[in-house]
Amino acid sequence: MENIYRDHYCGELRREDAGKKVRVAGWINSIRNLGGLVFVTLRDETGLVQIISEDVKTFEDITRESTATIVGEVRVRSDINPNMPTGEIEIVLESIEILGKCLNILPFEINRSKEASEETRLKYRYLDLRNPLVHDKIKLRVDVIDFIRKTMKDLGFTEITTPIITASSPEGARDFVIPSRNYKGKFYALPQAPQIYKQLLMVSGFNRYFQIAPCFRDEDCRADRTLEFYQLDLEMSFATEEDVYAVGEKVFYDIFTHFSDKIVSKPPFRRIPYREAMAKYGSDKPDLRNPLIIEDVSDIFINSEFNGFKGKRVKAIKVDLCDKPNSWYKKLEEFMKEKGALGLAYLKLMEEEFKGSIIKFLSEEEQKALKEKLSLKNNNVIFLIADQKDPAKLAGILRNKLGEELDLIKKDCFEFCIINDFPMYEYNEEEQKWDFGHNPFSMPKGGLKALEDGDIENIVAYQYDFVCNGNEMASGAVRNHDIEIMKKAFAIAGYDEEVIKNKFRSLYTAFQYGAPPHAGMAPGIDRMIMLLSDEENLREVQVFPPNVSGMDLLMGSPNELDEKQLRELHIKVRD
Repeated sequence: MENIYRDHYCGELRREDAGKKVRVAGWINSIRNLGGLVFVTLRDETGLVQIISEDVKTFEDITRESTATIVGEVRVRSDINPNMPTGEIEIVLESIEILGKCLNILPFEINRSKEASEETRLKYRYLDLRNPLVHDKIKLRVDVIDFIRKTMKDLGFTEITTPIITASSPEGARDFVIPSRNYKGKFYALPQAPQIYKQLLMVSGFNRYFQIAPCFRDEDCRADRTLEFYQLDLEMSFATEEDVYAVGEKVFYDIFTHFSDKIVSKPPFRRIPYREAMAKYGSDKPDLRNPLIIEDVSDIFINSEFNGFKGKRVKAIKVDLCDKPNSWYKKLEEFMKEKGALGLAYLKLMEEEFKGSIIKFLSEEEQKALKEKLSLKNNNVIFLIADQKDPAKLAGILRNKLGEELDLIKKDCFEFCIINDFPMYEYNEEEQKWDFGHNPFSMPKGGLKALEDGDIENIVAYQYDFVCNGNEMASGAVRNHDIEIMKKAFAIAGYDEEVIKNKFRSLYTAFQYGAPPHAGMAPGIDRMIMLLSDEENLREVQVFPPNVSGMDLLMGSPNELDEKQLRELHIKVRD
């Protein structure tokens, strides 16, 4: 069927098209009226092309960003523009038809939309997306998802979509709930993830499942989290964690090498147990581009007379050279106090002697022990942070800050690792009880015996995260497919068998009919695109995201329902 608007795209015309009569369509990108001559650039998704016309009056009422069809003859330009792929040619205008007129005043300049406030950009997101810098990130997203689908199918995975309307379940985050019209007082929920469904697919006899899954969590938004996100959800039957690692390593390595020119960690990715990650990096998502390592020096100060360290856990970070003014150290200390630290001490080793405000409080034995344990050399600086509890997380914040401030973080690479052996439980001080530390459906290492031994603090699970450049890229686990182990695991967290039956009825029942051992993971697609795009904000790579407050400024949601709708749903709004 003939296209009545165009027979060529703007960005595809070249020198060899000279002499052709062509028809192009797009948005009026710019208009330059030189009095007797008008230069116009027309833009579509493929790029820009220049139009030239002596008919100045025709363009008097035409506004930028209006859509138009232009007919004319292609000719070679006398002044070639090397910055445009179509810079060798231009179209001599024969006719122009305005298809959709644009207001004369725009909320922001399209090619500079990223300079506008995020609120304005999201309110007029369809204009923001016309900016090639923004538009191309969405196209990259599409290309990455296509690549993922091909990769997964080549690996023998079957793509299956699971329901969006489901039941609420306690999976760690708040559900988005949907009131039922037909069942008064009952609610559906949007899935936080297809967790239960994919496990049921394994019980159903599917060998390898995947989908590009939408996930919904009613949580506060931030730079790397929004209300709705997408993940590559995958699960494998009769599989171990190493089987999942192999798939994850291939998926991440192939995607990042295909879509980026940066250096990417080669499989197998480095495996780091959770406790080692916390001890060395102060984080379960360490940025391995940062060379700094945290050391525990608590043993050196067991009998210290210095009140800042006495009876406390003490962490140290060594920096090779830190030639900064005292004001810099003071700002660093204030930063750490804002993050919850009691203080921050530092010592400089100069000509074999320590310099620093706390040196007068340290004994010669303590100074000698620090030099030996940290292998200190002249011009080294050590930062010391102490707390009654383990200050590992605070030391991790300090490590990241020092890496940024001292420009130690490598910029030209993607450093992947796998964090595993997560604690099965963590103690909730407020409620004085044990809670699941990660995924409640995970298999504990050691099985039922480990749960029955009573050493709850040291039970680790077959749980793992893929991490890249300080970002959690995927979370997964070997699933608990044994009813007896599940009952005991949930009992430790305060859930009796009736709770499992009611909240996880489908799994509880299905696992009594011959469940295979199974394992899986869920790489975050939005975060992949964010890293590949060198963006720090997830909303930059989502097509129509809410703002940081969770409001959709474009569609005007959340909005109110009228009284008739509320009555149908058996809802009364409280003041």
